[in-house]
Amino acid sequence: MSQSTPAAAAATADLAALERELAALFVEALNLEMAADEIDPLMPLFGDGLGLDSIDILEVALEVSHRYGFQLRSDDENNQKIFQNLRSLAAHVAQHRTQ
Repeated sequence: MSQSTPAAAAATADLAALERELAALFVEALNLEMAADEIDPLMPLFGDGLGLDSIDILEVALEVSHRYGFQLRSDDENNQKIFQNLRSLAAHVAQHRTQ
């Protein structure tokens, strides 16, 4: 059994905080009729999950780019993975943000 280190626990807490921040960004940018804390970090963003479409994701990508200081490109071959759910997006933002 591996023990959780303080650094790993802090990273997990930071990721959870970023997930909450991004959930609030989704609600605000897309005028969703739900509270940010109702968005499950593992819920798919498309289809039967949150039900977003490509225009919604474009709006979110613009907001993320402004807020976190890096570009989310529409031609990125990893977009399907990045925008799979809130957790995958938060992990990507944590890895690339400059602000």
